[in-house]
Amino acid sequence: MASLTSAINVNVDAKLKEEATKILKDLGLNMSTFINMALAQVVKKDGVPFEVVNPKPSKELLEALNEGEEILNGKIKAKGYHNVRKMFEDILNED
Repeated sequence: MASLTSAINVNVDAKLKEEATKILKDLGLNMSTFINMALAQVVKKDGVPFEVVNPKPSKELLEALNEGEEILNGKIKAKGYHNVRKMFEDILNED
């Protein structure tokens, strides 16, 4: 009689596997069950069941990074702090 299952051997980063296994265990799943669920979704969706994209920084993040570069390069004057409490006081007292 033909086997109803087939083995898949996959190499994954050990740390990634460990972290994923913990999360799946918290969800009441094991790796085999999850992989079967994921493959079933590939078939049902006729493709990858989640978005696969290169992450792009938001406009706000790009602006903040540019501002940081300008501060570092001396193009923008910015106040520095050695005391976190003083920094928060100034932030909370801004108009």
